[in-house]
Amino acid sequence: MAQTTTIPKGTRDFNPTESTRRNYIFDTVKRIFTLYGYAPIETPAMENLTTLLGKYGDEGDKLLFKIQNSGADVSKPCEKGLRYDLTVPFARFVVQHQNEVLFPFKRYQLQPVWRADRPQKGRYREFYQCDVDVIGSDSLLNELELLQIVDDVFKSLGIKVCIKINNRKVLSGIADTIGCPDKLTDITVAIDKLDKIGLEEVESELEARGLSKEAILKLRPVLTFSGDTHQKLAFIKEYLSESECGMVGLSELVSLFGLILQVGITSQVVFDLSLARGLSYYTGAIFEVKALDFEMGSICGGGRYDNLTGVFGLPGMSGVGISFGADRIYDVLMGLNKFPSTMQDAPKVMFVNLGDSESITALSCMQALRQAGVSVALYPDRTKMKKQFDYADKRGISYVAIVGEEEIKQEIISLKDMNNGTQQPMTLEEMIKYLEKP
Repeated sequence: MAQTTTIPKGTRDFNPTESTRRNYIFDTVKRIFTLYGYAPIETPAMENLTTLLGKYGDEGDKLLFKIQNSGADVSKPCEKGLRYDLTVPFARFVVQHQNEVLFPFKRYQLQPVWRADRPQKGRYREFYQCDVDVIGSDSLLNELELLQIVDDVFKSLGIKVCIKINNRKVLSGIADTIGCPDKLTDITVAIDKLDKIGLEEVESELEARGLSKEAILKLRPVLTFSGDTHQKLAFIKEYLSESECGMVGLSELVSLFGLILQVGITSQVVFDLSLARGLSYYTGAIFEVKALDFEMGSICGGGRYDNLTGVFGLPGMSGVGISFGADRIYDVLMGLNKFPSTMQDAPKVMFVNLGDSESITALSCMQALRQAGVSVALYPDRTKMKKQFDYADKRGISYVAIVGEEEIKQEIISLKDMNNGTQQPMTLEEMIKYLEKP
């Protein structure tokens, strides 16, 4: 019996059409990252477990894919793991190559990451992240620039988004105010689920994590307050009046929103008191982006981390970054039918194969077309014309070129438009000019 072929749950194959669409996303973000002065790097798919463990909180550590040792070390505990995100490997990269890079260091990175999560809609075990970070500067202008990048990327992709902003110092201030400064991680992990499980379940989880009913009651106004960004800033100013750390975070938020108003970001930007982002390495501003016209979880997120490099031996190196979830963005674009209709994974022109001598002439023409930037292919086998035309039609090839004995004598090419069925003779030069047109 033949073996049934499958792939692991939470992973996907991508056919040529899907890959072309994904490349459209990658090309868009790379173009905008480059416009803002960011340079590309790459890091290995696997990292030492000592690099990864302890950087994502207890829940994140549970989702790490660990790699079993091989050879003589097979019985030893795992020493390596697949990367969970691109930020921690970036911090390791910065420390390891600190004498080779110029600070502030602005980098972007487009690579897959892996999480041992339960697969569901919009959640995969293997997925691509498109990260953009600047490290070696604590200026709020960096946060502003990242928000401009977010705005430009989603405008280019045609997705209307809401950018949510909070600050981990504000969250620390909230923990201080309710009398639980040692429970910051428990608080952030729980309230980060507010949109998913609701207030009652969040409060139950907080109680299970050891918060008293009195502390939860003090926290409730933060979780239930509604109003615009100006009203929320005023509320949290009064709420955090006794917390020095919280007031520092509030000052950063006020400054950042002031900068946003000056540069005219067109996407909706709001202050979200419940935004926590569970990753434990964030220390300042945190961001999350959601599509407005399509039901999907976060499609982009990030924040400020002040000492992520410190655990690798380079303290005091502040950074900030944002990660675009390419797979979720793909699903949003598909759901909204926003991929350009002109995209195609097939060549623009296919020459039919009429025999050896005709193919040699076709190959010469094809070289000239490629030099002019026209994508072109030759059907590899000499077979019935109908089969070749059917192939071109099914692949979505726009034009079929015919070079037979008569065409060779007259030094012309018969070009058939597969969209409307018209066919016309033209010289190679005329064909190049015709096909160069949009």
